[in-house]
Amino acid sequence: MPAERTTSGRRSLDGLRIIDLTQALAGPFCTSLLADHGADVVKVEPPRGDMLRASGPYSADDDTRAYGGVFQSANRNKRSIVLDLKTGADRAVLLRLVDGADALVENFSAGVMDRLGLSYEELSRRNPRLVYTSIRGFGDARGGESPYASWPAFDIIAQAMGGLMSITGPDEHTPVRAGSGLGDTIPALFAAFGTMTALWQARTSGQGQYVDVAMVDSVLALSEVVVNTYAHTGEVPAPSGNQLAGFAPFDTVRAKDGVVTLGAPHNAQWRKLCGIMGRPELVEDPRFATDHARWENRAAVYAEVEAFTRTHTVAELIDLLGGKVPLGPIHDAADIFADPHFASREMLPRVEQPGTGREVAVPGVAAKLSRTPGAVLHRAPLLGEHTGEILAELDRGGDSATAP
Repeated sequence: MPAERTTSGRRSLDGLRIIDLTQALAGPFCTSLLADHGADVVKVEPPRGDMLRASGPYSADDDTRAYGGVFQSANRNKRSIVLDLKTGADRAVLLRLVDGADALVENFSAGVMDRLGLSYEELSRRNPRLVYTSIRGFGDARGGESPYASWPAFDIIAQAMGGLMSITGPDEHTPVRAGSGLGDTIPALFAAFGTMTALWQARTSGQGQYVDVAMVDSVLALSEVVVNTYAHTGEVPAPSGNQLAGFAPFDTVRAKDGVVTLGAPHNAQWRKLCGIMGRPELVEDPRFATDHARWENRAAVYAEVEAFTRTHTVAELIDLLGGKVPLGPIHDAADIFADPHFASREMLPRVEQPGTGREVAVPGVAAKLSRTPGAVLHRAPLLGEHTGEILAELDRGGDSATAP
């Protein structure tokens, strides 16, 4: 642990209990963020388990396949209890859990919890301070009725309808999904944020509330180019490859032996880049004199820049430009695991992988808190691994002293 961070073992959300009724990626990723910072996240799974348990990637030496890499990452630091919510006895257990909970997060299709008698209205009557968060493709009627409320959604649907795919890819005829599951993880971030803001308000008011997160809304909220361009100009932005509208140079550029990313769109950065390239006269060229002029004449900008970068290797460009103007190599997974930055920032912590007898890396905690840092302390749970433990806590009156 870095020297400037505490070693007390305390985390910011210690003492908070979250009931996690989510499956797949968006919901579990949301609650994993809370678990990383100390919340006792009780993952309630049906007898067959979270559907994500059956998805890879799996290690070649995994002889049990209790779960793969995505489940491990999105469910670390949690405890698992198996409840069949279609039965009255198990619904009663859930209600007891809710009585002692601070928040509940679910991502069922619209109406499922209502039909089970577990709606927000029912649960808040039992526990008025409960924060109830739902993540659905098109949201919940409590936050605004969508004409698509009954439509199922996946990451790719959210990326498409939230506008991200319309600006991603090489051109307008080739819309491209972002390679990571942003249609799930972006809503998860908003859900975690919304849950925590509602919990903060409940601290003073004693009243919980409903937090409604739609996957497509969340993607739109982060597709700033889509909204800002159309709102101000009436133009529909199209994909521009790796460029960002209005900024140049801001792209990938060719080196002698590969590709690097380079951004020097503002005057101070452009001036510094021109000096390093040995072309200070370009600063006075009217085609490149302002941020907007460089964007309007971006073809000429990139011609000048690549005339320089193509004569150097990636390593040479890093030596010449690194730390002076924004530049970065394009890391693949092997590069990331070898880069000292991610090691020193504890971004690849290791946890046990059941069935292998060894540890595997998972993505680390991105928000670094100086006094009460989050941490990845425990692997994801086996299905129902903590059922007996959690039931015993209920019988003792909700004591969570054994919680991770």
